[in-house]
Order: sequence, then structure tokens, then C-alpha cells
Amino acid sequence: MYSLLQKALFQLPAETSHQVALKSLDIANSLGLSGLLTEKIPSVPVELLGMKFANPVGLAAGLDKNGDHIESLAALGFGSIEIGTITPRAQPGNPKPRLFRIPEKQVIVNRMGFNNKGVDYLVERVKGSRYRGVLGINIGKNVDTPVEKATDDYLICMRKVYRYASYITVNLSSPNTPGLRSLQHGETLRLLLEALKIEQSKLAIEHGKVVPVMIKIAPDLDSDEVESITKTLVEYEVEAVIATNTTLSRDAVQGYKYADEAGGLSGAPLLEASTEVVRTIRKTAGDNIKIIGVGGICDAQGAAEKRHAGADLLQIYSGFIYRGPQLIREAVEGFQLEKS
Repeated sequence: MYSLLQKALFQLPAETSHQVALKSLDIANSLGLSGLLTEKIPSVPVELLGMKFANPVGLAAGLDKNGDHIESLAALGFGSIEIGTITPRAQPGNPKPRLFRIPEKQVIVNRMGFNNKGVDYLVERVKGSRYRGVLGINIGKNVDTPVEKATDDYLICMRKVYRYASYITVNLSSPNTPGLRSLQHGETLRLLLEALKIEQSKLAIEHGKVVPVMIKIAPDLDSDEVESITKTLVEYEVEAVIATNTTLSRDAVQGYKYADEAGGLSGAPLLEASTEVVRTIRKTAGDNIKIIGVGGICDAQGAAEKRHAGADLLQIYSGFIYRGPQLIREAVEGFQLEKS
């Protein structure tokens, strides 16, 4: 059934089809019809950082930016749901069009620019949700906040979502907010992590629970940069890293329509680069940090490659857009495959 729906949705502009699909999922869920779209997911529970995941395959941030569709998405069988990226204040994001598909390569190009309704809106949506699974909340900075003041925005969001999040992801790697990726490096990263960990300790006492902090990094880093970032994350006892965000590379889609559109590229061509980042993190950190592998997973083999590179959990997004709920099942199965 999903293949039929996808063909219809892909006749619409990308952002319009995104909105229609989410509203359709809400309707199906309210009518108890989500089962018509879902696949039977193997029972593979995973415990990590004090959280119990129904299975190792979660939904990556970006699909549900404001927490409007949590229950509908969870009904499809994800082991966890990550919402956001959210910012302190609502912002419209970049001008449209800003979302493009390259179906021949199972690729999505986006320059959304953290369009969202603000952290207060998201918190109200989470408070009203009946979902009780693992819920990650992805936080960022407003586009008009200077990079040197970015820490203030992250702390505002952290304080507001802490009580309601299973874990908090700090997005330092979107290519669509000017200057954001500079926060991944050197003393700038150290100062940010210090502030975040101090705030986490305060909030843990206030709320009586430790909410893990995860850092989401870019795939467009060389091995020395990944090693340096990893060592810093371990030094500051960051619980986990999400590897990776979208790429600026267009090597795999040259000559295709929309290949030259500005923004981050996600989908099948990202698998190799993002998996290499996972591998480098694991080699550098050993068991001192947890890794959520995301990027390019479009089948069981892609999931297996991430797992064998060192990922403790997986997330999917673009592959899910192209393959539907079937990919959740395949990725769970791939996660269990022995290394050949």
C-alpha cells in the first residue's frame, strides 16, 4: 500500500507531499488504520543509557519538527522518535522551494533552515501526547542569533525540554544555518560542551533524573577532525554522538535535476561517508561513547554496515520516505546480521 501512496505523493511538490503525508498518517492513526501501512517488526528491545528502546531503529529528527505527529509516527513501528530541530523562538526557515527529491538516487536535498514553531509550542505538543516510548528532542539556535551567542539558545531549549525528553540532541551540523558547523570545533566546542554539561547537572538535580545529551555531527569531516571532536566529546563525558547529519557533497548526483540546489543532501549516497564517521568515532572512543548511526540506510545491508562499524542504535529518514515502513523492519533485521 505504501508504494501506491508514495507514487501519488511524489506527484506533488516535495514539501507539499511531506505535509499531506503527515496529515494522512494522523487520520489513519485516529481511525485505527495505521496497521494497514505497518510491517511486522521483529522484537529486538535495546537498553542504552538508561532508556529502553522497543527496537534499535528510530526516526531521525526533521520529519516532525514541532511534535505534531508523534503518536502517528510511533504507530508505524519505530523503536524511538526524535522530533525537532526546535529553536527558542519560532522562525519561518528559508524561502520556498527548499525541499527537493532525486528519486533516481533515493536522495533528498533540503535547505529548510530550522523552520519551526518555537520550543514552547513543541513542549505543549509533547505534554499532550500519549506516546510513552523513547522521545528525543533535537535543539538548535535561531538563525538571527550570532554564533558566539549560540550557547544561550541551546541552554534555553535544554531547560524547557529537559523534563519531557528521553534524551536531548544538540544539533551542531545542519548546513542550512550559517556558521552552525563551526560549533563542532576547537575551543568553541569545548565552551559549549562545558555549559551544556553544567546545565545538565543542575537540571538532573532539579528534576530528579539524568537526561542524556547527544551531539549530532556532520559527515563532511576528515578523519583527523572526527578524531578531535570525538576526543573532546569523551573528555566532557557526552553520552552519545549521532553520526551523521546531511552532506554538502554532490559527487553522487552530478547531472541530475536538483543536484545543484543549495542545502544538505541525504539518502542512499550518504551511506559510505556517514558509516566511515561512525567507524572513526568507535575506533577513537572505544566504549566510552554511544553512537547512533544515521545516513544512507535504505535496506538491511545498510543497517548492517552501520552496526558493524560500531553503531549502538540506528535512525532513518530519507530511506523511510522512499521505502516506507518496510524499511523499519528491514533495518531491524539488518541490525542483527552477523558480520560476513
